[in-house]
Amino acid sequence: MPVKSSRRSARTPSVAKVAAAQPSPSLRLAGPVYITRQVHFNAAHRLHNPAKSQAWNTKMYGLCTNPHWHGHNYVLEATVAGHPSPETGYILDLGELKRILNDAVVTPCDHRNLNEEVPFLKGTNPSTENLVIAFWNRIAPRIPAGKLYCIRLYETPRNFAEYYGPEGRR
Repeated sequence: MPVKSSRRSARTPSVAKVAAAQPSPSLRLAGPVYITRQVHFNAAHRLHNPAKSQAWNTKMYGLCTNPHWHGHNYVLEATVAGHPSPETGYILDLGELKRILNDAVVTPCDHRNLNEEVPFLKGTNPSTENLVIAFWNRIAPRIPAGKLYCIRLYETPRNFAEYYGPEGRR
């Protein structure tokens, strides 16, 4: 029976060569990069302008002005722009972004009536357009690294609104 050699094969790279091939932890690649996290929540609302007649509201909003409410399975996407950290390779840990979205939007809105039960929406007609602005105002100040770039809210798989902040898309 042949004896196995403990010598390294000429084809097997040394540990030093493998380590040298790995990127340096201080390597900084060019950006910017855009990362997005998606969260979901369910909520009811009514589109209604109390300054107008019920006939006007029905003409404007149709079934969405039902005085007994209607609901959606909302999908919220938040995109953060920035340059990856040379230490972590992240702009922002996506788990941290999920926590921010949950604290700022999902927890206060999930399984709630947006017209009546969400304090930060009080007095707001909760159209998708108004919701993205309200959500931006809650999320943007909580982003610890990078910059909030875009909020996208799907009311249905085919209907959504995007908001790029008060200064618009840059």
